[in-house]
Amino acid sequence: MRIFLAGASGVIGARLVPLLVGEGHEVVGMTRSPEKTDRLREVGAEPVVCDVFDAAELREAVLAARPELVMHQLTDLPDDLKRLPLYLRRNNRIRTEGTRNLIAAGQAAGATRLLAQSIAFKAPGAGRAVAEHERMVLEAGGVVLRYGMFYGEDTMTGDRRPPRPRIRVDEAALRTVELLEAESGIVVVAEDS
Repeated sequence: MRIFLAGASGVIGARLVPLLVGEGHEVVGMTRSPEKTDRLREVGAEPVVCDVFDAAELREAVLAARPELVMHQLTDLPDDLKRLPLYLRRNNRIRTEGTRNLIAAGQAAGATRLLAQSIAFKAPGAGRAVAEHERMVLEAGGVVLRYGMFYGEDTMTGDRRPPRPRIRVDEAALRTVELLEAESGIVVVAEDS
């Protein structure tokens, strides 16, 4: 399957690329950071640098990729949990405007599948944005992946296990690969789910 992975250099995206390539999928990995393209190429993705908020540029990138599946793993989160409130608006914008742009680009390119990251826990100040994000994904016939809070290497919590719902980020990536053919709807990806 040809996959356009938005957020390919993020915490879960970086784990997904080698898994997807290992399963024989062709991955076009989107990042907003030019310095991360070499790493994406090394793990088998075709890198593309793009800003999800530039709708015209994003449309061109997705059209050029010719994906069957668009996977939305974009977030804008800090490395330090204490700084999370400062990133709330930015992350909410990705959930709303970014999701809208990515869905439109995928539809223009004729992608028939959509998987999008969401959350299985309440995030203060994010309720409206999460609801709008999930509504757009479902209306587009996509799959909402409600992840538990990530823990593990390169996550905000490190190896400290956060409260439930939670999931080790490596396990979340493995379970995501298993959901490429899932029917449209909401899937909780968390420990004990």
